[in-house]
Amino acid sequence: MRAVPSLILPLCLFVCLARPAAAQDPYRLVLKDHHFTPDHLDVPAGQRFLITLSNQDDTVDEFESYDMKFEKIVVQGGTITVHAGPLHPGTYKFFDDYHPDSAVGTVTAQEGH
Repeated sequence: MRAVPSLILPLCLFVCLARPAAAQDPYRLVLKDHHFTPDHLDVPAGQRFLITLSNQDDTVDEFESYDMKFEKIVVQGGTITVHAGPLHPGTYKFFDDYHPDSAVGTVTAQEGH
């Protein structure tokens, strides 16, 4: 029966180490009047991160980024969270697919951020 307790510690270490590195607070965006606030985020290159979007528009919107490979519907008054990264250093675009001319923003991934 000693084999079971001796497996618990390695299993706990595996679970802790296998969790994503995005333990930091999410980056927060608000969508209001078909504009993002803020419309630019600076994130660390090479790390996963979260973006939380609160939709204060009176319409359904679609939070999307071809560059960061996500697409998610957010209902009016709703809040969603997307996982992004890790990104190479550079600037990446996001937008509301239903209002792509007015609701646009960027994420810049920086080394050492």
